[in-house]
Amino acid sequence: MSTTSTASAPAPAPRPPTSTTSESQSLFGEEVESVLVENSQQQGTKRRTTSDVWNHFKKKNIDGKVKAQCNYCGRLMAGASTSGTTHLKLHIAKSCPSAPREASLSREGTDIRKQVLVKQHNRTRSKGISSPSVFNEEDQKASRRDLARMVILHEYPLAIVDHVGFRDFVGGLRSNFKIVGRNTLKRDIKKIYNEKKQKTMVEIDKNASKVAITTDLWTANNSKRSFMVITTHYISDSWTLESRVIRFIRMPSPHDKFSLSKILLECLADWNIDLKLSAITVDNASNNDGMMKLISDKLQASSLILGGKLLHVRCAAHILNLVVQEGLNVIGDGIEKVRSSVYFWSQSPKRTEIFEKISRQSHIASTKELVLDCRTRWNSTYLMLSTALIYKDVFPRLLCCEPQYQSAPTNRDWEVAQIVCEKLGYFHKVTELLSGTAYPTANHYFPSVFQLKMELNQWLSSEDELVKKMAAKMLAKFDKYWSDVHDIMSLAIVLDPRYKLMLLTFFFNKMYGSKANEEIDKVKNLLFELFAEYVIENIDRGVNYSQALSSTSTSSTTHEHDDTMRDYDLFVSNATTNIGQRGREIISEFELYTSEKVAPRAEQFDVLGWWKHNGSKYPTLQRIARDILAIPMTTVASESAFSTSGRLLSPHRSRLHHDTLEALMCGQNWLWSELKGVPIDATIQNVLDDYEENEVEESHAMELSD
Repeated sequence: MSTTSTASAPAPAPRPPTSTTSESQSLFGEEVESVLVENSQQQGTKRRTTSDVWNHFKKKNIDGKVKAQCNYCGRLMAGASTSGTTHLKLHIAKSCPSAPREASLSREGTDIRKQVLVKQHNRTRSKGISSPSVFNEEDQKASRRDLARMVILHEYPLAIVDHVGFRDFVGGLRSNFKIVGRNTLKRDIKKIYNEKKQKTMVEIDKNASKVAITTDLWTANNSKRSFMVITTHYISDSWTLESRVIRFIRMPSPHDKFSLSKILLECLADWNIDLKLSAITVDNASNNDGMMKLISDKLQASSLILGGKLLHVRCAAHILNLVVQEGLNVIGDGIEKVRSSVYFWSQSPKRTEIFEKISRQSHIASTKELVLDCRTRWNSTYLMLSTALIYKDVFPRLLCCEPQYQSAPTNRDWEVAQIVCEKLGYFHKVTELLSGTAYPTANHYFPSVFQLKMELNQWLSSEDELVKKMAAKMLAKFDKYWSDVHDIMSLAIVLDPRYKLMLLTFFFNKMYGSKANEEIDKVKNLLFELFAEYVIENIDRGVNYSQALSSTSTSSTTHEHDDTMRDYDLFVSNATTNIGQRGREIISEFELYTSEKVAPRAEQFDVLGWWKHNGSKYPTLQRIARDILAIPMTTVASESAFSTSGRLLSPHRSRLHHDTLEALMCGQNWLWSELKGVPIDATIQNVLDDYEENEVEESHAMELSD
């Protein structure tokens, strides 16, 4: 700002240069010049040497140093003329907890803080620098979007915008940002949801492969509201396995086959998936069986793989749970004393202390805690027994420590527990594979599931009668459900270039003996049928060998030549449709694939990468592999959404409208999916994930499939 003076007025004494201390720095780390105020009422006076900020401070001499004491909060700050006044203005405008609003206004009614920011902006603009101090309407919109995105990603409560600490924190970082209310935040969240939904719909619609579906039901404990989650699975054009939650729907009662099928069919039509659907994976509930029959009748059979033969996929993790439960039912009370002992010594903190003390005296190195099982979840029983066995020698000593404890397990009880742990150890490993959050492609399951079958066959030869009884029951249940997952697992393993038909032959010889060739031929015929269907689809789409050749021909090709090549396409189509019957009479793409040497059996083999780079050699098989390998063998992807929804629908958020809850659920999935491609840890993080950097905890939480 300029000042005025008369010609007769003596020249003012030169003002000493001001130096800035750490207190006179702006929020952006650069020195801010003090704002000089013009005295417009007194013409001919000297340049003002006193800022209006001194209306809010008093100068005091303390220990020989000039200090400025705030009139409102009493804080002492640097007050010498060499210290400037910017830090004083910022204190009144921002930091002082007791200053009234009008105190931050200068004599001209201008906000002191705005004076500083404008001055800073003018300096940086004159240097050609984009100043961070300028905060316009577009910045406000961007910050609101960042806030909504943060709440979606990390499951913060919508009420965070009302928290005093959060408001103070944001104000300290960017004081010009206007914190919004919960309703505005909700609108911003839904805006992001709608944008990401449209983007995801376009992504799935444009993707060339078929789409598989998993779905499951969940009921919130605190509100008793039920929800249905629908998750899509497909292999993208860049050959990565993708998974997207597309609906998280409120499901009022009844949860019968009619209600379930209606919602699922509406979702498929809304997302334009009904004509590119490959399979639907569900658990073994009876209402799901009815739902799948209704859906199969409604969908166009011509759009489904093999007319819908592969449409209904039963969750392999649930099948495994049913198989093992049959074996545990045979044991019955054989492990009851172990269970009651675990319950007794984990019931109270005092008993836990006694148990830990005796464990140390017994020189037990493990620090694992006893964990009581859930009777309907077999792997929790396995974990309970495996931990209890570590402390087998501790329980007898506890009889002397607690008169009420009278049910120590006998030697036979421990023998049974040992047998169960040994036999179910491999089942537990397979369950971890089936229940993992990595969602492996379908080819990963075949070796593990067949090994389970081999294990059960060996149990039948055991000398222990209990093991024999367990094996007989479990095998009967395994055989009952095996046919439900047999086809897709077999197709997927043949499409793994490390195995092709070799592993199928190897396992079938062990499983079926003299009938192995008959079972192998069934899989081959299924593959021939599938191959023929995809060849016909290629011709219907105009994607065929003759068209590929014609793309390189000259533009002078005559109509007669086109007609001739169309006849040739028909000839190829007719020949290929008979592959199932005449497969050994012609050389086909499939026969070429299976006759070549298998790829090395590397553990980290990238099956999708292999098919991506071998599409020119096996174009039809590549399309088949892309659709089949994406079919999930479990509903874990949908069930994992419920672990998130359990936090979202906590008692504090149980009154959220179901539309808001769906926006949070789906929005979080879509946002984290976008972050997979950036160099950060894209693990879903939430407010419950707090931990100390050096904290080490042994978690015995049981993530189980039932």
